[in-house]
Formats: sequence, structure tokens, C-alpha cells
Amino acid sequence: MNGRYYAPTGGLPPQTQLTTDRAVFTEAYAVLPRGTMTDIVTSNLPFWDGTRVWILARPLSGFAETFSQYIVEVSPGGGSQRPEPDPRAEGVLFVVGGELVVTIGGTAHTLGEGGYAYLPPGTGWNARNEGGEPARFHWVRKAYEAVEGIAVPEAFVTNERDIEPAPMPGTGGAWTTTRFVDPADLRHDMHVNIVNFQPGAAIPFPETHVMEHGLYVLEGKAVYLLNKDWVEVQEGDFMWLRAFCPQACYAGGPGRFRYLLYKDVNRHPKL
Repeated sequence: MNGRYYAPTGGLPPQTQLTTDRAVFTEAYAVLPRGTMTDIVTSNLPFWDGTRVWILARPLSGFAETFSQYIVEVSPGGGSQRPEPDPRAEGVLFVVGGELVVTIGGTAHTLGEGGYAYLPPGTGWNARNEGGEPARFHWVRKAYEAVEGIAVPEAFVTNERDIEPAPMPGTGGAWTTTRFVDPADLRHDMHVNIVNFQPGAAIPFPETHVMEHGLYVLEGKAVYLLNKDWVEVQEGDFMWLRAFCPQACYAGGPGRFRYLLYKDVNRHPKL
């Protein structure tokens, strides 16, 4: 790991490594440990040069998944002039390594570690790695759910370092959330935030609610409750939780436990 956030670098384990691991896929949740993100599970995307992708989540028939999530690795000089093929799709980019130049509506933005971009549906944008090191970033995509009388949100670019985390009530700052969008802004039908726990902090009850979750651990380790199972997770792991899947956690230390969190919000369930 280089820098502030964990990001996969690929490679393959030796033939002597045991196959026993923490990977699990159930009807309620899935865990993709960081060791599963090897060279042989990467994908290529149309119109992306010098790029490979780990696809962490995608809609599945019979499930209620609302989003897809990738970790994208762009080599120096690589990128795309036609990154998003679906005009319905909104997106969030979050940079975890290197630098990515993202041009939105003709304006170029250099996103370093912690850089965040929201891209509304139908936005004209492109991305390029103009540096000398690989650029690695999360790309969360969702089909935007428009509502008559509510405007589509605008594109914006920021960095998590410029946002003061909001403490959860009664936790004394041990559990905070870095929110990139105002929760009361009903234009947004998804939130992609960062949840932060100090060592020993906890979600002290099994959260059970309608939001589907995707969690990528940026830093630290914890014991996480997923449905009825307590699972050890660490930086680089990804968790997918179906709607109403009970969840809680204890941050294990010695450093902070932090994850990038996707959830769908602010819309009626589809009938």
C-alpha cells in the first residue's frame, strides 16, 4: 500500500499458497477480500486505453442491486474520451492512488488522492492519466431515478480533505461520516460517503433498513456483522449488503477503520 488509501496492484499468488480464504457470497451479503483482486479477474472496458478494471458489484438477476462499482487502474498515458456508454448513468469517481485528470464540460480537474467527482446522467466527460504512475480510482455507477418537479443535480468536484466529517450523535466523534452531498438534497438518489471509526468505536446495534450497501475498506480493520455472521475485514476488502441485511461493527485498531460507502436513497421503492 502506498499513500493514504489501500488499492489493489494485481499480481498472482504462488502455487504454494493455500486456497482457504475469507471470500463468501450469500443471499444476504458478499465479501470480496483484497486477495481476490488478482490479475486474472480484471476486465477491459470499451474505449478505455491502458486500463484494467476490477468489477466489485453489478446488478444480478433475482437480487435488488441498484449499482455497479469498479476499481479502475489507468496506466500513464491511458484513459478514455468516451468513458460512459449509458446516458442514464450517473457516476461518482473517488481517487485512491496517483492522479487522474477529469474533464467535465470542457473544464479539466486534476484529482489526486481523496479526489471526488459527481457526474450526473448525460454529462460529457473524459479521463486521462497524465502522470508517471498508475492512477487508481473507484467508479460507482447507477441508473439515475428522475422525479418530475425535482431537478437533476449538477456535476461537482471536491476532495475529502476539504470536508469536515460529521459526528454521529452520542459518539463523541468516535464515529463520523464524511458526506459529499447534503442528505436533505432530494435531487440525489444515491450517496457515496466515507464512514470513519476511531479504534474501538462501534456501530452498537444491528442496522436493518431499506438501503442497499457497497462498502470498500480504505483503511484499518474491524469485525463486521453481516446478517448473522461476524466477519473479520481489513483495508482492501469489499462488502456488498442486500437491502435489510443486518449490519454492525467493532473497529479493531490500532489505527482508524474507514470505508467508502454506497447506498441508494431518497426514492420510493419500485413496485
